Amino acid sequence: MLNTTILYIDPGTGAMLFSVLMGIVSAAFFLLQKVMLKLKFLLSGGKVKTDTKDCLPYVIFSDSKRYWNVFKPICDEFEKRKIECEYWTASPDDPALEVPYEYVKTRFIGEGNKAYATLNLMKADICLATTPGLDVYQWKRSKNTKKYVHIVHEIGEVLMYRMFGTDYFDAVLLSGEFQKEGIRKLESMRNIRKKELVVIGSTYMDSMAEKKKEVAPVSNDIPVVLAAPTWGVSSTLNRFGEKFLQALVDTGFKIIVRPHPQSFVSDPELMDELQKKFPESDMFSWNTDNDNFCVLNQADVMISDFSGVVFDYSLIFDKPVIYTNTMLDLSPYDASWTDEEIWRRQVLPKLGVELKESDFEHLKDVINHVIGDEKYQQGRDYVRDMAWEYKGKAAEKAVDYLCGLRETLTKVEE
Repeated sequence: MLNTTILYIDPGTGAMLFSVLMGIVSAAFFLLQKVMLKLKFLLSGGKVKTDTKDCLPYVIFSDSKRYWNVFKPICDEFEKRKIECEYWTASPDDPALEVPYEYVKTRFIGEGNKAYATLNLMKADICLATTPGLDVYQWKRSKNTKKYVHIVHEIGEVLMYRMFGTDYFDAVLLSGEFQKEGIRKLESMRNIRKKELVVIGSTYMDSMAEKKKEVAPVSNDIPVVLAAPTWGVSSTLNRFGEKFLQALVDTGFKIIVRPHPQSFVSDPELMDELQKKFPESDMFSWNTDNDNFCVLNQADVMISDFSGVVFDYSLIFDKPVIYTNTMLDLSPYDASWTDEEIWRRQVLPKLGVELKESDFEHLKDVINHVIGDEKYQQGRDYVRDMAWEYKGKAAEKAVDYLCGLRETLTKVEE
């Protein structure tokens, strides 16, 4: 009988093998393309030109439907200007696929490695993405794509991406000027080419702010507490798990737990165990909505850790937060290369109070105190002005930059 254990490949090794395979396939593809071009050149007596008719002007790539809130304002702006653009998604149920655009073509390119295989052979002038890690693992630069532009999907420091997150992009679109310093430090330390860094603001924050104007303020009979931790070994659920959730239940408040979507991918056993121990009831629920606006609007206070959703909640809904002390391990992140304290650790005390494990037994008192304390208003104003520039204009500035970049590429070719 065949021993199936010898057939197991761990995810890291699988990603590496796929990367090697795609490198071989891509090299063969581009070599064949080069040979065919030279053959055409010889047969035509030296008159053949590079065929650019099937080169897409703009491709927007989203690895998950949860980033539609980042890209929708940009797609809307392309549509408004009647500029052709393609939106490629790795989510078969991405909301973008249902939007009846005329000039923006939406396309599902497959999930996982199938999506990256398509991207690695892409032919475009400019590719815009919020996915980090270009040229690090599965996602390789296509030789037929001229420029790769990254757009941040939260307004925190870019150094909190996993290692080498933005190193190999040609440009990065930022929400605030403060994000530039960390990127420049990494470029100097790693001796890599400098990227173009452009501050445009935040597209999804702009959209949330507009939506917030249209909804009535929520008034709850009893406090609604939203627990929205990030994912990974340093997250609240990984560090404190059952003890943390039990402390929430013991407050007697209405509890909503919204884990980061990646938690269900990276820690499925933990999530399954916690959901079984804490089933849904009238006073306790798990939230996995693609759009987090409604649950953020409903909550009176948020408890999180180092997740970027802290800024979405406090700066849009103008409410205080509680953040747990999880002894964040920076080793997987770009921030581990610098000796300075990360930006969010510096500003979180301006937005709310730290929750230590020793505070769990009187969590109800902590929550009541924070909800009634108005001293954090000034801190929210400070962080908002620093991290979210050009309010209401991000999509316009993003498309202005992309169009300007393509115009420059065209002039160079001419």
